[in-house]
Amino acid sequence: MSTTFQLDTSTSRATPTPKPRKRLTVPKIRDHKKDGQTKEPLVMLTAYTARQAQLLDTYCDILLVGDSLGQVIYGLDSTLPVTVDMMIAHGAAVVRGSYHGVVIVDMPFGSYEGSKEQAFETASRIMAETGCAAVKLEGGQAMAETISFLTNRGIPVMAHVGLTPQAVNVLGGYAARGRSQQEHDKILGDGKAVQDAGAFSVVAEGVLEPIAIALTKSLEIPVIGIGASAQCDGQVLVTEDMLGMFERVPRFVKKYDDIAGMIDRTVAQYAEEVRARKFPTADQTYHPKS
Repeated sequence: MSTTFQLDTSTSRATPTPKPRKRLTVPKIRDHKKDGQTKEPLVMLTAYTARQAQLLDTYCDILLVGDSLGQVIYGLDSTLPVTVDMMIAHGAAVVRGSYHGVVIVDMPFGSYEGSKEQAFETASRIMAETGCAAVKLEGGQAMAETISFLTNRGIPVMAHVGLTPQAVNVLGGYAARGRSQQEHDKILGDGKAVQDAGAFSVVAEGVLEPIAIALTKSLEIPVIGIGASAQCDGQVLVTEDMLGMFERVPRFVKKYDDIAGMIDRTVAQYAEEVRARKFPTADQTYHPKS
């Protein structure tokens, strides 16, 4: 994060002044993996707001506006009720708040599966109204024709295989994938299918580590792991999970802090001071000029 700030006179809020850095591009992300090898893994986190994007952008190669915002921001039970309008609103905010990372926006359930033409209509609207660099969609071989259709029309696509949350009702839950030989073969086949269709990268979620390693070695495009393996070409997590905003998180999440605990302590102190009339003090109130 930048250590210098500029004052927004309309809101009286100080916001970080971006350091002069050139924004990464989709080709740069794709070319991060050369001859099947990635020297330095890609860093990817979810972002849903402009302020969050400001704080994450310095450290991330990719900012994902994930449909996980359904649960994280809106308190929904799954990602299924998330709408295109919701994704556009948050996607535009993240683009405004970032200047370095590649911003990718999830295409929500029901907005692209019907036909490749439906997918293009949704994706083109998302890109036009947010300014993002690419879209992400779930599915392997079943979505290969759609991925090809989009990429041939100027829309970069990140694919998503393995555990696909939008298919939770078909999968029967959020358990790790790849425990059977059939699933093992499907994940590898899905990865090759989306690569051949033109995807510039693929997320591998919730798969057994040997499969994640095999997938990473077999593809020329970067494989971004989540609940997969450190040997993937990059990693992604839901930011609120890794910061400790929730007491319960998936097994594959490492909590790097306890932001929920910090908020609890801070709000408790605020409530105590308000009730004791200790806040506001003279430093936080306005006085007549003498």
